[in-house]
Amino acid sequence: MSSVAVIDYGMGNLHSIAKALQHADERVEVAVTSDPDTILASDRVVFPGVGAMRDCMAHIAERDLEPVIRRAAAEKPFLGICLGMQALLEESEENGGTRSLGLIPGRVQRFAPGLADARGEPLKIPHMGWNRVHFSDPSHPLWVGIPAESWFYFVHSYYAAPADPADIAATSDYPGPFAAAVARDNLFAVQFHPEKSQAAGLRLLANFLRWEPRTSS
Repeated sequence: MSSVAVIDYGMGNLHSIAKALQHADERVEVAVTSDPDTILASDRVVFPGVGAMRDCMAHIAERDLEPVIRRAAAEKPFLGICLGMQALLEESEENGGTRSLGLIPGRVQRFAPGLADARGEPLKIPHMGWNRVHFSDPSHPLWVGIPAESWFYFVHSYYAAPADPADIAATSDYPGPFAAAVARDNLFAVQFHPEKSQAAGLRLLANFLRWEPRTSS
């Protein structure tokens, strides 16, 4: 039986993502855990999260999980979600600058104040609700079976800005384009919440549970 570890570092609705993974493939054994041995023994790893980057990195440090996350990200199919995507970059401008994991070059930026849509209507921060996602590479295995321009559910005030455009796997618009997903080797991460994104989100999770990428090690 295939196994997937959902990393529990004290932030995020982990029950929802665990339930969605189980729904995506009932044959998969899902563990919500902060135990390093369990994480590193699993076949795949999910790194979710909501909230502030400073709190995220503090919780990871308190549990001594940074080396575990780094090793899992080098050795296994690895899926970051929301804050778990942002934490893969080098730094967030939140709280005057917060170091993150640096697995993907780039930084996390806040949406600028005063944004407006094409009709001049103000856009709220956080960006919350459904938005279309434009695939940069529709052939990536995690997009298989998901129609182009599908809608996914977002909740965020900051967004990832990878240094290398080749790392951007998808974009969305608010009102200009921002990275909705990033991909590098065996890493894939999304700004949206697949567990809240109905059929498209469940298909992405099912694709992840079948994905056999080459690892970066």
